[in-house]
Amino acid sequence: MPKVVFRIPTPALFAALAAAVCATPVAWAAPGLQVIYLLPAAFAWWVLRNRTTVDGERIVARGTFGTRAVPWSDVKAIKVVPKGWLSAVLTDDSLVRLPAVRAAHLPMLSQVSGGRVADPTAVAVDAEPEAEPAGPDRDETPPPVRSEE
Repeated sequence: MPKVVFRIPTPALFAALAAAVCATPVAWAAPGLQVIYLLPAAFAWWVLRNRTTVDGERIVARGTFGTRAVPWSDVKAIKVVPKGWLSAVLTDDSLVRLPAVRAAHLPMLSQVSGGRVADPTAVAVDAEPEAEPAGPDRDETPPPVRSEE
């Protein structure tokens, strides 16, 4: 059974490391300012913790402080926000945010879900082929003019 894990890219941890390095002069300027290191540590925790695991049976959304497992039978639709994470709309109309899953991941989500989620990039199969033009394509552009030089 295929399983896909969507997570925040690990290089985001470099931002936490850079913030910790940049905070060092301020953190050691006075006693008690070392608490500033909690901000980069909290960001690193957020990067490592947030993820969504999808397989053929369920969706597991793991947020910063909790985890929610939802079987596909409880999912009514997937709400797409163009510049944000997707959400699963449940049969009781509640939303479950899917961390790290973006609109670009819909084809993969469709494949792993067994077709429960529509793939927006799929090519629609027409029942009837398009009619071919009867004759050759006549271009109304005049031929190029040659100079006699």
